[in-house]
Amino acid sequence: MSSVSSDIDISITYGPLFPYVSDQSVEEIWINTPERIFVARNGRSELTNLLLTHGEVRNIVERALMWSGRRLDLSQPFVDARLPDGSRLHVTIPEITAEHWAVNIRKHLLRDLELTDLIERDVLTTEVCDFLQTEVSNGANILVSGATQAGKTTMLNALVSAIPTNERVITVEEVFELRPSLPDVIAMQTRSVNIEGDGEIPLRRLIKESLRMRPSRIIVGEVREAEALDLLIALNSGLPGMGTIHANSSRDAVLKLQTLPLLAGENISQKFIAPTVASAIDLVVHVGLLRDGKRRLLEISRVTGRVENDRVEVETVFKWNGEAYEKGFGFQDQHRVN
Repeated sequence: MSSVSSDIDISITYGPLFPYVSDQSVEEIWINTPERIFVARNGRSELTNLLLTHGEVRNIVERALMWSGRRLDLSQPFVDARLPDGSRLHVTIPEITAEHWAVNIRKHLLRDLELTDLIERDVLTTEVCDFLQTEVSNGANILVSGATQAGKTTMLNALVSAIPTNERVITVEEVFELRPSLPDVIAMQTRSVNIEGDGEIPLRRLIKESLRMRPSRIIVGEVREAEALDLLIALNSGLPGMGTIHANSSRDAVLKLQTLPLLAGENISQKFIAPTVASAIDLVVHVGLLRDGKRRLLEISRVTGRVENDRVEVETVFKWNGEAYEKGFGFQDQHRVN
């Protein structure tokens, strides 16, 4: 009965978009104008034949936001929210957009997958899977990098699923997306300012609060700004953790992680950040979206712990060459250590 009721509620919330929301082959839906509505299937976009009015688009957004408690108005023209089915909604309104409401609904169909499931989906191989499971079990600090829609959240969820079940995991995100299948998990998300301009709870605050909750591991959904400093300090204190970051390669991810903490204030210097990154991060797992629409783990790099000219040294462990994974110096060094 509750499942039927839930389906009815979702169909009412999405209205004319519901056929695409319920279609398991659709990964994302976005509205550029009421007459130009797109969906993504297998990593590729296609224009639908659905035509809406401005009022219908607005009603869909307003119904969806009733579930999240987040607001959207001229003083707050952006909103990022979790929908009742677990999808993620992002909306931007005029005058930030030229004329129409811009709406994105990301469905996260693969978020419940484990590392072994990614083998079946040809995202990685058994050897790479075994390597990552061992690293997670051993408490490695892992950064997942990639472009938009590359599958960073899916990979992070899969890595989290490999955490031993006796550990207490705290997740912090801008909007709830992670769904760890572990017995001892606390999930927290940020909060926007209220209509009076108060009450904001940013990611930096959540990371600091999570350290008071007896975590065995801390998981940060996405590192974008100054919260990178708080994450590095937490990881450098001996607390294992993971997170994601937008970057074009594993080396770019490490370089970006050296840059973002500088946003925390003028008293933060590169000479402090570089050795902190070198000692806080163990692995970078880089994922990508291939031209054929398939998602693939493209590279795993190991942070060696060494710094030269304020740059953190990184060595390749596995790298996809288009047909198979090649082992790099990072794998050989680890093999010698073991």
